[in-house]
Amino acid sequence: MNDAPLLRETRRHFFEHCGTGVGKLALACLLGRHHPAFAEALRHGGAPHHEARARSVIFLFMAGGPSQLDLFDYKPALQKHDASPAPDSLLAGKRFAFMDTFSKERPKLLGSRRKFQQHGESGAWVSDCFPHLAGVVDSLTFLRTVATDNFNHAPAKIFVNTGSTRFGRPSMGSWITYGLGSECEDLPGFVVLQSGPRGPRGGALNWGSGFLPTRYQGVPFRSAGDPIVDLKNPEGVTRRSQRASIDLIRDLNRMRWDATGDDEITTRIASFEMAYRMQTSAPELIGLSGETPAALALYGVEPGAPSFAANCLLARRLVERGVRFVQLYHTDWDHHADLGKPFEETCREVDRPCAALVRDLEERGLLANTLVVWGGEFGRTPMGEVREAGKAGRNHHIEATTMWMAGGGLKPGVSLGATDELGFSAVEHPIHMHDLQATILHLAGIDHTRLTFKFQGRPFRLTDVGGKVLTEIIA
Repeated sequence: MNDAPLLRETRRHFFEHCGTGVGKLALACLLGRHHPAFAEALRHGGAPHHEARARSVIFLFMAGGPSQLDLFDYKPALQKHDASPAPDSLLAGKRFAFMDTFSKERPKLLGSRRKFQQHGESGAWVSDCFPHLAGVVDSLTFLRTVATDNFNHAPAKIFVNTGSTRFGRPSMGSWITYGLGSECEDLPGFVVLQSGPRGPRGGALNWGSGFLPTRYQGVPFRSAGDPIVDLKNPEGVTRRSQRASIDLIRDLNRMRWDATGDDEITTRIASFEMAYRMQTSAPELIGLSGETPAALALYGVEPGAPSFAANCLLARRLVERGVRFVQLYHTDWDHHADLGKPFEETCREVDRPCAALVRDLEERGLLANTLVVWGGEFGRTPMGEVREAGKAGRNHHIEATTMWMAGGGLKPGVSLGATDELGFSAVEHPIHMHDLQATILHLAGIDHTRLTFKFQGRPFRLTDVGGKVLTEIIA
């Protein structure tokens, strides 16, 4: 991995630069499955810029925007001023997705209906929606002032994942696997797991590889049926005949690569080889075979039933096997209309599994080198939103929200940043989403200013032209 992007236009360019993540992985495929260099290249990929604290990253993405004011950011003043018109000074110059701040009737403040308590030695405030997470707060690192750039779901999700609201940029998982390669021979380096009533807005753009070689895009695993589409051979196709077909296609692709030097050809070779190996590794992995009843109970997994809980357990199994980046999407956090029963049910689906993942990783000695990240694309407003009589929700809010991380070289049991008495804006240590991205890359051993790729005449990076590492939370 070099400071400047590489142009691999010829065979000579390829062999000159095969020490990079792309080169070593491509070389492994070109040399053939059983060549000694193959396993070595897959294990190590590119070289980190500095000592990595996290070998793997698990991003628990709560798609839709969780309400930090009903989960983690306790505001007695908001309770006191419940149903009062929001101050003009609070709303001046601000825009919201579904709230008119220019009408004569001012939006009203909404105090949380949840009960908050302090937990652990750290004294972190957590609401009654997360009783299980409350039990692991001393292992968590809270970021209480995370701000972002866009208040609409799809561009905001894409911004968290790619550092840009524009479509077509590489996702964080793609940047990390491009920079470091994968330590797993039989599974993709970047895996995506989904749960909830639908996929996240923006879809595959959230885990795409953009202008990076397509081998670095996220691979979605399905929660029901075959984990990967077409994982099983058609009737009449034997393992031996399939191997012969793949070898023939590989040789033809090598000939084409010799003529063009196109990186996408090496990606194609690697994809065929990976798919062949996954026919054996993926079913055993997804089936959770070997997990004890106690482990299933810890997460709340019902064998054979797809769920966010099963995905959390699967995430632990993936990082155990060396997968570099695992992203779990849980949708249904867009609570505009009702912070009552629907909100409680959504919280219940993730509370126990998230806490179990942290406990399980810690007990197995994996949390020290696995970074867990939890959060959505933005937070929720202190002002309420009434779409149905007798019920209230909250609007999208980009000024400040709460996220948490765990493991991977962080200081546990600490919080960074603070919001004002109503929870609207940061008053202490504002954190931008680019800062979060820079910190994740740093913990993985990557300098976010040096991991670049030249595209359309200029170098690009995940954090664009911003981002600073949050050194205050690093152990």
